[in-house]
Amino acid sequence: MDLATFLIQCLNALQYGLLLFLVASGLTLIFGIMGVINLAHGSFYMIGAYMAFGLAAPVGATFGGGFFATLAVGLVLAVLLGYALEWAFFSFLYEREHLQQVLMTYGLILVFEELRSLLVGDDVHGVAAPPWLAGTLPLGQTMTYPVYRLFISAVCLALAAGMYGVLAHTRLGMMIRAGSTNREMVQSLGIDIQFLYRVVFAAGVAIAVLAGMVAAPVSSVYPGMGNTVLIVCFVVVVIGGIGSIRGALLAALLIGFVDTFGKVLLPQAAGVLVYVLMALILLWRPDGLFKAG
Repeated sequence: MDLATFLIQCLNALQYGLLLFLVASGLTLIFGIMGVINLAHGSFYMIGAYMAFGLAAPVGATFGGGFFATLAVGLVLAVLLGYALEWAFFSFLYEREHLQQVLMTYGLILVFEELRSLLVGDDVHGVAAPPWLAGTLPLGQTMTYPVYRLFISAVCLALAAGMYGVLAHTRLGMMIRAGSTNREMVQSLGIDIQFLYRVVFAAGVAIAVLAGMVAAPVSSVYPGMGNTVLIVCFVVVVIGGIGSIRGALLAALLIGFVDTFGKVLLPQAAGVLVYVLMALILLWRPDGLFKAG
């Protein structure tokens, strides 16, 4: 492997790891703070990808088009979807057993997949990157790297910094962390914990939808695309430590490098390397790399 190929693989691993973090951070918020096992989280990623495909034309006709206009409309719809889902379904799950959470969220996967089939069909679709991000950067004399992949990495890093700032340095973040630790005490202080959880859930859905929208131009849009992402995201949450944002970031980067270089150096064993990594880390630290808080 020459230097240019090594650099390209490093950039691919970084971009994949950061995209995993973007999806898994929403799952970490919902799972770690609210205590709900949400198997439908991968469906939100799929919904985001289909939004990137389906909203481009109507947003162009209404607002004059634009990549960021499509992202903005998709995020608004995602927040509304998350708020409605928490109000209608998830608000009844906080005091119930995990088995009931798993059954209901698995049912949501089936509902979302059927709705997707009815509304869009079962074909594979492509989403074009915006023209100003469609170029490449030279790496060496013969290799180039897509600018859009660097844009994905930048979006993920900006979101990671924003999440850390909100959770660690704002009053809202303080209430979220307190609510995850002692729900009854937060309620006794006059804070509407139900509304707070609704905000957290809507934010988690919006983050997953954003990940699907920005990933659509590089991964295409196809049925069931959220299922594989969901499995890896749970691995990220477990390795990083349930409820830990920085743990999710480090775990996603580790998985990105192990998966990317595993496919290059050990293609026959690439499918199991991520799970071997999880087993080794859990043997070393059963609670994950970091504990929440």
